[in-house]
Amino acid sequence: MRTLHETRREPCQIGSLAVVAVAAAVLLVATGGDSSASRRSDQTSATTWRGLVSEHDAQVAVGQRMLVLLGAPSLADRVARAGGRASEADQRKWTRAALVKQRELLSRLAQQGVSIDPEFTYARVVNGFAAALDPRAVGLLERAPEVAGVFPVRIGYPASTSRGAAGGSASEPPVALPGFDGRGVTIALLDTGVDRAHPALGGRVRKGIDILTGDRTAAAEANPDDPALLERHGTEMAGILVGNSPERRTGVAPGASVMPIRIAGWQRNAEGAWAIYSRTDQLIAGLERAVDPNGDGDAHDGARVTLVGVGEPYAAFADGPGAAAVEGAYRLDSLVVVPAGNDGAGGPGHGVIAGPGGAPAALTVGAADLRARTAEIRVVARTGLEVRLDRVLPLTGAVGPGRPMTLRVGAPRGTPASAATAGSAPGSLTLREFFDGDGLSLVAGRAAIIEAGDTPQLAVERAVAAGAHAVLLYGDRLPAGALGLDEDIDVPVIGIPRPTAMALIAALGSGGSVSVSLGAPRRGRNTALARMAGFSSHGLAFDGRVKPELAGPGVAVPTSEPGVNGEGAPRYGTVNGSSAAAAAVAGAAALIAQARRGVDARALRGLLVGSARPLLEPVVAQGAGLVDVGAAAAAELAVEPAALALPTVRGAAWRTTRTVRLRNLSARPLRVSLEAVVEHGRASGLKIAVTPARLHLRPHGEAETKIDLRAPRASNDTSIEGVVRVTPTAGMPVRVPWAVVFRTGAPSLLGGVRLSPARIRPSDAAPAVLELQVGRVLGAAEVQAVSRLEITLFTAKGQKLGLLTRVRNLLPGNYVFGLTGRGPGGQVLGGGRYRARILALPTDGGRATRRSVEFTVIRR
Repeated sequence: MRTLHETRREPCQIGSLAVVAVAAAVLLVATGGDSSASRRSDQTSATTWRGLVSEHDAQVAVGQRMLVLLGAPSLADRVARAGGRASEADQRKWTRAALVKQRELLSRLAQQGVSIDPEFTYARVVNGFAAALDPRAVGLLERAPEVAGVFPVRIGYPASTSRGAAGGSASEPPVALPGFDGRGVTIALLDTGVDRAHPALGGRVRKGIDILTGDRTAAAEANPDDPALLERHGTEMAGILVGNSPERRTGVAPGASVMPIRIAGWQRNAEGAWAIYSRTDQLIAGLERAVDPNGDGDAHDGARVTLVGVGEPYAAFADGPGAAAVEGAYRLDSLVVVPAGNDGAGGPGHGVIAGPGGAPAALTVGAADLRARTAEIRVVARTGLEVRLDRVLPLTGAVGPGRPMTLRVGAPRGTPASAATAGSAPGSLTLREFFDGDGLSLVAGRAAIIEAGDTPQLAVERAVAAGAHAVLLYGDRLPAGALGLDEDIDVPVIGIPRPTAMALIAALGSGGSVSVSLGAPRRGRNTALARMAGFSSHGLAFDGRVKPELAGPGVAVPTSEPGVNGEGAPRYGTVNGSSAAAAAVAGAAALIAQARRGVDARALRGLLVGSARPLLEPVVAQGAGLVDVGAAAAAELAVEPAALALPTVRGAAWRTTRTVRLRNLSARPLRVSLEAVVEHGRASGLKIAVTPARLHLRPHGEAETKIDLRAPRASNDTSIEGVVRVTPTAGMPVRVPWAVVFRTGAPSLLGGVRLSPARIRPSDAAPAVLELQVGRVLGAAEVQAVSRLEITLFTAKGQKLGLLTRVRNLLPGNYVFGLTGRGPGGQVLGGGRYRARILALPTDGGRATRRSVEFTVIRR
């Protein structure tokens, strides 16, 4: 069996004292074969990149934290009902009204003996709160008419962490619009803290808001146990947004103003150690402040653009609290730009998009490689007199040798001696393993040969700390210039083929002489130019919507780093990841907002997506294409939605209709033609009609058209992808991406259902354990999540007693509940036989999966 990424702990929702949550491990274990050779290649590329881009995701316990959303309207709902316009007084009144509804609910629950102390309250982007909830509280809230839903809290991580020394193959800055610098536009940065003292950020980063501690500095904090370890990600994103200094300009919009909102940072993980992460409740709290910085209930002072720098792996839910909060910010006229994630290719159905990237209102951005040239180096490796390798290879690190050099090769203790054992413990090297039993370095003055593993940057840093003069990494094909290193590390790092590495290691193990010669670096053509980075997440969101909608530069993007180097100078570097791409697009949004001051968030998003430049990539990887800020500044037409959400096709006679809204942003009338184009798959498998196919839009006018899609018969394709091409007369076409996935039948979303013991004595302290596998991962990386899981209690004769628990938005994994022997209302059940019926609803509206278990209650 194949693990998609790694095990994560997830909160389990609980419905009443009848059911207690014991544990839930989200394993994301693949259950099927790869769908094609190209997808296997994509997944290999993603695996290669993953250790270079994605920070190791710490195991985090969220305890009993839950998010509760109310049915009463939020400020965003009220403003939308008012047509998008409301006075300051009205907005403050509506915010107070939302908070009153929360207090009324909490007061009523307190009268029933359930006291809830919210950690966060929300009234602007959503109406709800976050709190630690015991089983009885969850049960009462689920049944309360005021409550729209109770949801789990998830963990998010910075969506780029690989860094490199500045210069090299990066371009500066990644996006620009001559004559505009974003002046007058505020960008809210929801991320780790920011080093405001960095000279490249001077004057452009305001005092912010710290959601984690409550202060107004939002500074880049140090690890409490290791002051040398600073939060870096927020400073890096700020550098891409507004970085500008006499030494260099890295910012896309250096005239814009950044409002840092610290939603991620050093927090305790499940083992009690410090780790950098964020939670869904902290993300929503950050969005609340992005739209209302001074907290007075009026959103007129909100940020025009909001950049979210973290992602919740695989959580591409379109209807969860994070998605609802993004929609609320969008309604309050803040464009929310989010990273797609760094987990590579997904699909062909639901992919591996990180939350809140699945939100329909989010502008989700994938990472493209825009480096024209990369560094390469000739490598000659020998065992004795035999040449094992003589090839020009990409320079994986940021630094090359100043002159040709020949070094002996050394390896740390525990290095596998054969391909059969290689990869058994990737990323597990400690500094101690680079020294022998007498404390002498095994790699000092040598080229250290080490496996890339999951954390190659850490392994390289330890090799250099042990005195290595060069590092030879082996594993899957390593991308040129992708490895992030500190500015102070000045040794070359090269990726070599695994078979060569095994030969060198075997020779070392037998006491042979092993050496490597490195030539001077030279510049070579980047074969990945204008392609999506292998790590960039793609696929479909759980509602069938193409994500990402847009691509931005996300490889070797120049930026600022917190702190100073050994000489006391400010740090600069490069960063890889979809959050770097999202930062570049957020900066581009600030440029367009300055250039076209009358546009709202809807138009801003439409201009950026509609003017994108198509790449030679699948629609599900790039969306509409690469951001083109010049074209966006001149565009006249905006289209909503930015991408179509289409249900899965199961069998023949499938049909669906979607509405597309066109908006003329110019002062001249536009004649527009529409055409649906298939770009991947057989067009005969799908019938598409656009009605009307021609429209006349008055100046600043709007109109709608219908897209009717039919699958008249079963198709041999796994998916068909394409765009709706909307072309104004004498204008550039707008591309609206879509994808249809074909399935034969519905996958089972429940498995491994087991109750132990089956004879229950009522006990809250020692419940019977109900184990079940929820959801699936198909093929290479297609996540089949569960929208809602319900456990309902029946008598043995089929009489329904009521709902025991309802759990929303579950990722695939093993979930464990405890049955206490109580009924839905908390009463102790009488002796006899009962049946628990389990229902799992898919996220795409398909057929539910049902299972049941029988048990007997024993009464003394």
